[in-house]
Amino acid sequence: MAEETTNGPRHVAVIMDGNGRWAQMRGRPRLFGHHAGARRVREIVEACPALGVKYLTVFAFSTENWKRTQTEVAGLMKLFKRYIIRETQALVNSGVRVRFIGDRIRLEDSLVQLMDDLELATSHNDLVHLTIAINYGGRDEVTRAVRRLAFDVEQGKLSYKDVDAEVLSRYLDTHVLPDPDLVIRTSGEARISNFLLWQSAYAEYEFVDTLWPDFTAAEFGGIVRSYAGRDRRFGAVKV
Repeated sequence: MAEETTNGPRHVAVIMDGNGRWAQMRGRPRLFGHHAGARRVREIVEACPALGVKYLTVFAFSTENWKRTQTEVAGLMKLFKRYIIRETQALVNSGVRVRFIGDRIRLEDSLVQLMDDLELATSHNDLVHLTIAINYGGRDEVTRAVRRLAFDVEQGKLSYKDVDAEVLSRYLDTHVLPDPDLVIRTSGEARISNFLLWQSAYAEYEFVDTLWPDFTAAEFGGIVRSYAGRDRRFGAVKV
C-alpha cells in the first residue's frame, strides 16, 4: 500500500464529466460511456485510503440533467439501480459508508428505496465516506435549506437573529460532512456546473483534460499529492 499523504485533502469532490464524449469517440451510444464511468468510481474509491482521503463526493446526476433525452435519462436511472445492487456487498465489506445528496422527490420510488437500503447497510462503516449526488444542484440545495430554515423560524424553533452561515449550513444536504478541500473536474471543461456552491467557497480546483472513464487512480493520486504544495490562506496574508 502506498504511503498515506499527510498534508493532502481530507475531502475531495469530483465532477465526473466526459462519459458521453468518451463513448461517441468510440462510435458507441452515450450510455456505454456512463457504464464505463460507473466502473471507474470503484477504482477511485479504493485509492482513497492510501492517499489519506476520508471523504469522496461524486456528481452523478444534476438537476439540469433532466433536459437530456428520455432514453439517456431512463438509462442513467437503470444504471444507478444496477450500480447499487452490484456494489452494495463490496462497499459493505471494504468499509465504505455511502450517502446520497440531492432532492429525491423526482426519483422513482424503487431507486429511492435502494438508496435508503445502501445508506443503512453501510452506516457502520468509516474507512471512506462516499457521497453520491443524484438530482443535485447547488442552488436547489441552498433553496431547499432556506425553505426548511424559514419554516423553523416561522414555527418559533429558531430566531431570525440567530441565523448565520453556520446555522444555514446545518440545513444543507451535506450538514454531516466537512467542506471539500479539493474539487476535480474531468473532460477539459473549466466550470463548476452548480456543484457544491456553498461548500466549495474555499476549495482548491483542478480541471483536467482526461475524460472520466479514462481517469485512473494514478492520475487521481497525482492530483491529491500535488495539493499539499498549494498555499491555502483562506483570505489571510502570511507575514
